[in-house]
Amino acid sequence: MQQQTIQKPAELEGLGLFTGEPAHVRFLPGEPDSGRVFIRRDGAREIHIPAHVTSVAKRARRTSLRNGTIAIETTEHCLAAVSGLGIDNLRIELEGNELPNLDGSCLPFVEALRAAGLAGQPAERSLLRVSEPVVVQEGEAMVAALPVEGDELTVMYDLDYPNDPVIGRQLYSLTLTPEAFAREIAPARTFLTEAEAREFRARGLGGHLTAQDILVFGPDGPVENAARFPNEPVRHKIQDLVGDLSLLGRPLAARVVACKSGHSLNHALVRRLLQVADRQEKAAWARDEAAMDIRQVLRILPHRYPFLLVDRVTHIDGDRRAVGIKNVTFNELFFQGHYPGQPIMPGVLIVEALAQLSGILLSQKLEHTGKLAVLLSMDKVKMRRPVVPGDQLILVAETIRVKSRTGHVRCQALVGDKLAAEAEIKFMLVDAEPV
Repeated sequence: MQQQTIQKPAELEGLGLFTGEPAHVRFLPGEPDSGRVFIRRDGAREIHIPAHVTSVAKRARRTSLRNGTIAIETTEHCLAAVSGLGIDNLRIELEGNELPNLDGSCLPFVEALRAAGLAGQPAERSLLRVSEPVVVQEGEAMVAALPVEGDELTVMYDLDYPNDPVIGRQLYSLTLTPEAFAREIAPARTFLTEAEAREFRARGLGGHLTAQDILVFGPDGPVENAARFPNEPVRHKIQDLVGDLSLLGRPLAARVVACKSGHSLNHALVRRLLQVADRQEKAAWARDEAAMDIRQVLRILPHRYPFLLVDRVTHIDGDRRAVGIKNVTFNELFFQGHYPGQPIMPGVLIVEALAQLSGILLSQKLEHTGKLAVLLSMDKVKMRRPVVPGDQLILVAETIRVKSRTGHVRCQALVGDKLAAEAEIKFMLVDAEPV
C-alpha cells in the first residue's frame, strides 16, 4: 500500500486522435502525495492541471481536463496506463493540446512507463473503499460501484451494439492488477462502426487517421485491420473506465459494474463516490472526542436557551474546518408547533445551527483581532431530508475565504452520512462592542 512513481523520465510523441496535431509527452517522477499532474508547456510558461474530476471539461466521446481556458484533450488512455500500473504520483508534461493517439490503445504508454521503472515511495496510499452501493444512471446506461471484502478493484462491463451484429453484445470482467491490466486491457484499441467513422469525418475530425490508427468495424469485421481480442471493444471500454476512475485521485476498492456507460457517466460516478466518501469522513469526525464541550461553546457564542443550537464541537482544523453536534430531542421548544402531529426541525433552524458553528470556526481566526462575525447573507441553501426527534445533527463548516471585512463559509448538516441541508454563508466582520 505504499505510493509509487517512476524511476526515470520517459517520452512519447504522435498525433492527437481528434485534432491530428503533433504532441510530445514527457513523464517525470512525482513527489509523494503530489498525485498525477498534467503540465502544459507553451514555451517557458507552465500550466498545471491536476488529473482530478474537478478539472474535467465537458467534451463528447473523450475525457478532457482544463485549468481556466487551457485544456488538455483525450487524457483517458494515458491515465488508464498510469492507474492500471499503480502509479500514484507523476508529472506529465505535454507540448500540444491533446495526448498522442499512438496505436489507439494505452499499450504504448504502459510500455514507456514500464521501461522507466517503478519506484516505491515512503508515503502510504489513501484507499477509497466503497461501503455501500453507489449507482448513477442515464436512460439505459448505468455504472455502479459495489462493496468488496478486500482491497481490489474488479470491473465488469456489459457492451451492447444491437444494430451491429459484428460487435453485438460483449461482457467482460476482470480483477485489476498491473500484470492483468497490461496483458488483458492495455492492448485494446479505440473502435468505431463504419457509420460512426463517416459521422466522425463529416464533422471534420480524424482526417489524418488510417485503418491502422483506429479500429473500424464493417459488416465483415475490422476494416483493413485485425482484432487483437475477439472482444476487443468491451476491453477498450474497460480501459476508458479505468482511466476515468483514476480521476478520483486515489485508488478504489470496489466492484464496478457498467452497462453502456461513457465518459460523462463515468465522471458522474466519480463525483458521487467522492461526495459519499466526504460525508462518511465527516460523520467519522463527529465520533471524535470533544474539541469543545458546551462550557467552551458558551464562552464563544452569545446564544442561550432556547436558541443555542450547538451542543459540542468534535473537530477543529485550525481556522479551516469545524465539525459540531446538535442532538435533536423531542423536548425542543420548536416541536410544540412544528408540527404537533409530525415533528420536523425547521429548516431555518438547521441553517441557524450551521451559522453558529461557522461563528465558532471564524472565532479561531478573529480571537485576537477585536472582530465579531455577523450574518450577512446565505446562498445555495438546500434542504435535502427532514430532521426529526432522535436524530443527531452533524454540523460541518469549512472556510472558503476570510478577508478583513467579510468571511465566507461552506456548510453542511448531516444525519449519519446522509446530507440533510447545505448552504454557503457570508458574514460581515464588525468591531466587537466592549463588554
